Amino acid sequence: MALVLRALGLGDLLVAVPALRGLRKARPEHRIVLATPAPLVGLAELTGAVDEVLPTAAPHELRPTWDGPPDLAVNLHGAGPQSHHALDALRPRARIGFGGPPGWDGPTHAQVSAGHPHERELWCTMLAHHGIPADPLDLRLDPQARAAPAVVVHPGAAFGAKRWPAERFAAVAAALEGPVPVVVTGSAEERESAQRVAGAAGLPAERVLAGRTSIRELCDVVAGAALVVSGDTGIAHLAAAFGTPSVVLFGPAEPRRWGPPPGPHRVLTAPQLRRGDPFADDPDPALLAVGVEEVLDAAARVRR
Repeated sequence: MALVLRALGLGDLLVAVPALRGLRKARPEHRIVLATPAPLVGLAELTGAVDEVLPTAAPHELRPTWDGPPDLAVNLHGAGPQSHHALDALRPRARIGFGGPPGWDGPTHAQVSAGHPHERELWCTMLAHHGIPADPLDLRLDPQARAAPAVVVHPGAAFGAKRWPAERFAAVAAALEGPVPVVVTGSAEERESAQRVAGAAGLPAERVLAGRTSIRELCDVVAGAALVVSGDTGIAHLAAAFGTPSVVLFGPAEPRRWGPPPGPHRVLTAPQLRRGDPFADDPDPALLAVGVEEVLDAAARVRR
């Protein structure tokens, strides 16, 4: 059995899909168990790269449900040492990850990221050092179903630095409303703000999907969508995974590390203004520099 640790968020799991698939192909004899948060179980199943999911919110909460050590521990979570220590506590017979304390072999995270800045490339390159080839563009998912076409507007993000002003999202939603309806997505915690965006855009209450979809239902919505408009957050990676046209607004993070692959996607930002603090409470200046008309122009160029 091979235990893979990636106890992070939606977008973090999606950028690790190519690495997971490389591991699956290289180690067909292993049962692949992915330690990832419980809400992402349905998404993990769509990758076709894992046999089982071990719900895990963080490395220190890693609790195996089997007896004995894993044959292989694969750290796709981070550079260590915390994630390394969490896996070492299970006494795996072999280990794959970035080099560093406590005694893990391989190139360091800093060495790899210098030449391969995108997260997908980063993890694939690390695996290649351990003799496991992986294609960083092998990220597409096949949906099990597609919801009726919609334009998806997703105003939420985990931190204020990545949140474009709600009134601008409302203006975009109002302008895009037409024969293809606009829906507003988000988490349960973001439902109130999503309702405000929908209300300001003149959308009916039933168009607010925030807090009302499971991860698999959200996949169906994005897979069938005509367009996704969002900040640099998990749903942008979901649009990339399904090949859904998207307009992604970047603030503190660099698109070269977290941006979408080639395809029907547009990235909008003002890199010369980037402050670069992803945990700030207020929007990054690079994000605020993006205007409503710029978003609408990009949307017209990519939507299907």
